Parts: sequence; structure tokens; C-alpha cells
Amino acid sequence: MELRIGVIGIGAMGRDHVDRINNRVNDARVTAISDINQEEGLKYGAEIGAEFISNAEDLIASDEIDGVVITSWDPTHEEYVLEAIKNNKYVFCEKPLSVDSAGCMNIVNAEVEKGERLVQVGFMRRFDRGYEDIKKELDKGQLGEPLLLHCTHRNAEVDSKYDTPMAVENTAVHEVDALRWLLQEDFVQAEVILPKKQTTNTHANLHDPQFMLLQTESGVCIDIEVFVNCKFGYDINCKVVCENGEIGLTNPTYYSIKTENKDYKRVPSDWKERFIEAYDKEFQLWVEGIKQQRITGPSAWDGYMASVTTTALSLARDTGEKTTINFEEMPNLYKQEQFV
Repeated sequence: MELRIGVIGIGAMGRDHVDRINNRVNDARVTAISDINQEEGLKYGAEIGAEFISNAEDLIASDEIDGVVITSWDPTHEEYVLEAIKNNKYVFCEKPLSVDSAGCMNIVNAEVEKGERLVQVGFMRRFDRGYEDIKKELDKGQLGEPLLLHCTHRNAEVDSKYDTPMAVENTAVHEVDALRWLLQEDFVQAEVILPKKQTTNTHANLHDPQFMLLQTESGVCIDIEVFVNCKFGYDINCKVVCENGEIGLTNPTYYSIKTENKDYKRVPSDWKERFIEAYDKEFQLWVEGIKQQRITGPSAWDGYMASVTTTALSLARDTGEKTTINFEEMPNLYKQEQFV
């Protein structure tokens, strides 16, 4: 049976997911879309053969929809996810799950009250082969206990809408979830250091780069460099230093070029190129979860824990002080599949 999927929000991310579901994911088809721009929504719906429903709540409640994808404006995520839970609909929500941890907890509580996991959050790094392979090696234990992690998250450039808080809340949030999943433990302390010298390629509302420090419950120390105007490409790195060795990502480029006295491998241009297979895998898992009535991808609780951590990082940046990360006790609903 081909699942009928409704997509709320048809910006760049929404359209990318529509193409993914219709052309690279098995057993699913986008049959309805919703967007605040009715003219654009009607036009795009006609292009892809999907019904345009101007009211997102009506799309969610429709008996003609089996699952909902939320890629709308961040402040609308909580409202639409709660509406999906209310209507017993499986929902894939791009990060952030909510704009703050209180909103994430509202979703967690609604799901717990329902007694079933209906929500998957769009933390695609867990589905990237590089991160998967690192986790497999760490789980073997042959390298000993992880001690230190060194990470970088670099973009070639960002536009003027991207500001200082987004470096944490929209960028480093991917590292926050992926590293918590890799290490299988939570963070307890956060700190952010702003270098005295910014890149000349930034703008008035963005301090770039930023240097973030996290510490886990067991004492693993993590540093994350976020540099979103590095100019040379989309460069994601993660190195885990263990007692008996080190394991890290490599640039997933399958060829090198020698020309004009140079020998080089290209750097991906953007997130779509770097993580295209991971995005495809996360959506295939979500579709299979709906069919089996068992969602196992990143949960609403994972969304909450990411929000708690990024909130602490933002506070540390604004105060210039180390910040303790406090979080609620995990409900039983999420314990069985924690860090799966």
C-alpha cells in the first residue's frame, strides 16, 4: 500500500522532501500540501499532482492523509505536531521540534498521554554512513572509552538573515543530537567562546566563527567549531579520541583530481549534497515505521534534549559563563529505544 503524505510548508526544504518522497522513497506519495502562500501552493500542487489545502489543520485532520511532514516556519512546528498527535497522525517534523524546550515538553507530554510514539524529528546525521560507522566502532569497545571529541560545522557562506543565535540553534543542533547519539549519554555543561577576531566575510548581526564546549555526564569533553562563512565549502568533521585510538569522519568524496600541479578532493557545496543519502534513509525509515505502526527514528524526547542543550549553549554565549544543563526525567515511553 502506498502511503498518502501531506507536506506543510513548501519552501526549499519542503520541496526537497517532496521530491525525495515521490522519487526516492518506496511506498509513499505526497498527495496534499499546505502553505501560507496560496498562489504558490496552488501552482506547486498542480505541478506535482497534489491537492492544495490552505488550512494546515484541515490537511492534518484529513482522512485522506496517512502521515504529515512539517517543514513550515519554525514557530509553527509545535502547533502542528500537537495537532497531528491529537488526530492520531504520524508526523515527521524538521528540527527544531519547537522554538524552546517548554514547547518540546508539551509535545512529549501529549505523546506520553497518547501512549504511543507518533513523532519523528529530522535529525538526519544518525543516518549518515560516516556517523553510523563511527558508532559501530565505538559500540565494539576496542578503542576504549571516548575521551575527547573535536568537531567542525562549516558552511561556505550564509545570507544576512542568519544571525548569531542561529549558529547554535539551527546549526550546532545537528552536532548536539548526533554526538549525544554517538556517545549514548547526555550533556551536563555548556560553554561558548567567541574569538576576538571575526571573519571579514560576516555581517553585523552574526558573530562568526563561534567555538562551543560541551561536557557529558561521564566527563567526555567536546569542542565544536561553527564557522558559517568559511568560503571553501560545506565541511563537516567529527573526530573521537579514545583511550586506544581515534576514529573520525572522512570527506565522502569517491574520487580525487590531479591537474595543474594539484592533487585534491572536492568539498561538498551544501547540506543537500553532503547528506542526501542520509535524508533518503531517514524518510524511508519513517515510512516503514508508519506501515508497521512503530516509529523508531529520533523521538520527541530527542527533540526536547536537543532544545535543552542549545538553550544552555545560547545562555553561555550571552553571559560568557559556563552553564549547567538541566533536564526533566525521561518518560518510560522513550526508554526502550533510547539512542537506537
